[in-house]
Amino acid sequence: MFIVENYPVAILLCTITMLCWGSWGNTQKLAAKSWRYELFYWDYVAGIVLVALILGFTLGSFGGQGRSFIEDLAQVDSTNFRSAFTGGVIFNAANILLSAAVALAGMSVAFTVGVGLALVIGVFVNYFATPKGDPSALFIGVALVVAAIIINGIASGRVSKSSDQDRSAKKGLMLAIMAGVLMSFFYRFVAAAMDLDNFVSPTPGMATPYSAFFIFALGILASNFIFNTLVMKKPFAGAPVNYKQYLTGGFNTHMVGILGGVIWGTGTLFSYIAAGKAGAAISYALGQGAPMIAALWGIFIWKEFKGGPGSNNALLTIMIVLFLSGLGVIVYAGL
Repeated sequence: MFIVENYPVAILLCTITMLCWGSWGNTQKLAAKSWRYELFYWDYVAGIVLVALILGFTLGSFGGQGRSFIEDLAQVDSTNFRSAFTGGVIFNAANILLSAAVALAGMSVAFTVGVGLALVIGVFVNYFATPKGDPSALFIGVALVVAAIIINGIASGRVSKSSDQDRSAKKGLMLAIMAGVLMSFFYRFVAAAMDLDNFVSPTPGMATPYSAFFIFALGILASNFIFNTLVMKKPFAGAPVNYKQYLTGGFNTHMVGILGGVIWGTGTLFSYIAAGKAGAAISYALGQGAPMIAALWGIFIWKEFKGGPGSNNALLTIMIVLFLSGLGVIVYAGL
């Protein structure tokens, strides 16, 4: 299987993770023109499971190092299976809330607040579980990201909205905060199922990134029948939707959702692969630089800050600089 041998390659994979995590929301925005996010989300989950299988049977099976995907999956013990599966359940609950926040408040706000908060809490959770890297530099980098999140919130609050839009944005902001708190814990459960010190010959019963990610995807799929069904019947906004409506969706509409899951899933597996060399905290932190990517999409493509004062441009510039600085310091923490 493919295994990262050095820190620069691990950082490259983490950068791809950041791009994937910050960009999949575009598929939801595209689908939203004719498709509720609750329906989109079924295809998104299907995309995650699909990419878990594809990458497991390719990157996870080719090469002369380590066990093959099926061999590794078969030997995972019940404790580590439950850990990775639980990570999928926690992530799914968080991501459904985040998807609702995107629908109500936009990508730039939902991602920056939700995923940014997940970054802050998650770095502490992952670092203290498996310390790796310079803690001072790591936490300074996180502090810079927090400053960027606060500035994003200030800029968003200065955008003129109708009363209905303002209520939706506030509801979306609350959902993003809830999503961020939940999302900060999922990565640790999956990382705990893996032997991060040795992907070539991991401890018997423990998983490699490929089998751990597949089990994680199963946790997402299984819990989706509970979480998303509930949200379909009791949506955060709008009328209830049903499975009959999902079945009426066109091929292109379904493919957009699947693409979103493939994008996110690819980035997530790359993050787990990189964690063996960079450490769980640094790998997670770099991937969670995604809010900057999402904010750029929201600013330049979706025009989510249109209608704000001219001074907002300065605030958004400062936000981006702080995010980049924070990510740079986090990379330095692992050198």
